Amino acid sequence: MPPTLASLVHHSALKLTVRAGEDRLDVPVRWAHASELTDPVPYMEGGELLLITALKLDAENPEAMRRYVRRLVGAGVVGLGFAVGVNYEDIPEALVDAAAEEDLPLLAVPRRTPFLAISKAVSAAIAADQYRAVTAGFAAQRELTKQALTGGPDGLLTALASQVNGWAALYDASGAVVATAPEWAGRRAARLTADVERLRERPAPASSVVGGPEHEDRVELHTLGTGRRPRAALAVGTAAALGTAERYAVHSAIALLTLTTERSRSLHAAEQRVGAAVLRMLLAGEPDHARAVAGDLYGELLDAPFRVIVAEAASVSAARVVDSGTRVALPKTAAALLVAASEANGDPLAVLTEVVESAAARAGEAVLVVPEGEGEAARVVVLAADGGASVAACAEYAAALEAARAGGAPEGPGADEDELVVGLSAPAGPIAAAAAYKQAEQAVSVARRRGRVCVEHEQLAAGSVLPLLADDAVKAFADGLLRALHEHDATGRGDLVASLRAWLSRHGQWDAAAADLGVHRHTLRYRMRRVEEILGRSLDDADVRMELWLALKATSAE
Repeated sequence: MPPTLASLVHHSALKLTVRAGEDRLDVPVRWAHASELTDPVPYMEGGELLLITALKLDAENPEAMRRYVRRLVGAGVVGLGFAVGVNYEDIPEALVDAAAEEDLPLLAVPRRTPFLAISKAVSAAIAADQYRAVTAGFAAQRELTKQALTGGPDGLLTALASQVNGWAALYDASGAVVATAPEWAGRRAARLTADVERLRERPAPASSVVGGPEHEDRVELHTLGTGRRPRAALAVGTAAALGTAERYAVHSAIALLTLTTERSRSLHAAEQRVGAAVLRMLLAGEPDHARAVAGDLYGELLDAPFRVIVAEAASVSAARVVDSGTRVALPKTAAALLVAASEANGDPLAVLTEVVESAAARAGEAVLVVPEGEGEAARVVVLAADGGASVAACAEYAAALEAARAGGAPEGPGADEDELVVGLSAPAGPIAAAAAYKQAEQAVSVARRRGRVCVEHEQLAAGSVLPLLADDAVKAFADGLLRALHEHDATGRGDLVASLRAWLSRHGQWDAAAADLGVHRHTLRYRMRRVEEILGRSLDDADVRMELWLALKATSAE
């Protein structure tokens, strides 16, 4: 511990006696400083024991002493040492009374005790305290390193909590709690998620202190990682501010966790290469070989129904969506995902990957993520357990982007093609992996065409084919096919288009279609012959009837 006024009073060689402020002797002393200035306050930093002989002070003037003592207290001076037997045989009552009024410790320094001896005693005590702190810090560093090597992050957090006499928590890149020590700290750590998210918005490395009436303790938050974007965060909760030894322990933990994080990235890259090989074998129709390569890493994923997710995006408009989307009233988690996309240089694919993997890690489930292509051709392919946390997290991220777009994402050239599009296959197994992959690609294509962020393949079969007719190529085909009929009707010689629509809608039933049009069935037969003559196609051909019906639907949808 640092020196205090009490430790100086009890120092046998100094012979100091207390004349005022007896209940404030436990205050730490940062330094001992001698000054005969009538106003030494401009030269004080706070925490000093001020030593005086009252050479220039009117120490017997009560009002002057009250002003003098008040200024010292206001400057943070923790004690006043008065040399007796030099200019005054004893401490003047005016000074004693003023010190007592302000509760400022006043020490009588005997003539045989030089101020230098007091300064040396304070300096020696500070040096001894710093040495103890450094020694304890190195010991803590050794213990933390040992725990990091043998017990991983959990063991390191346990050791850190013990070193600071508090608790510690580790958060992943999405701000979710990964581990805590002791276990009871889990609820406290969860309440800091919003603070961790705010910290991640700042350039790394970043730190902050959380405390106040709404918190049970003082908490320090630190980002982890060597890149611009933090890979994780550490929280350390204590009852009071950290001392030097505790600070060494926290800094050691940050360094060790950062090393662990970076090492995990290398291992993750290797796992990704294995995952890519597994995916290629599944798509090539070799599920047995895929199982052999997957081993314990992805084996459980292939033992149950999984979904294939294909996501595509360029890197520009995600930032635009984020900028406008953050003004929308989104769920807290969704807004956090959008902020993460903004921090990732506007790359929603990077955030989607991180979100899916973090969800899988928290749920303890396997997930296979394979990046494909680069630049505008970049995409991510994911194999995730059907009904698992990874699929749910993917859907939540897509919903966040969808909500942001609905809330006012900017329009303009390139806005549509730059946004994230996600396609989900139906549940499948290893044998049907290739079919599931094609389903996911089809869903992506539909999502891009409809201006949606996410489409599930199962939704396509449950919906209608009509929205697909909105494609420009389909409309152009429909206009070309029906143009001659529209030109005929424009001359006023009949209503062939309406007649054709009525006849097709009634499946070629002459009487019903004629009744709908309010004409005789022979009139309708004549009009259908004119349609065949003008188009040069037979209405007896089922393909011709189908094309004409779709063309009518496509043009009526405009």
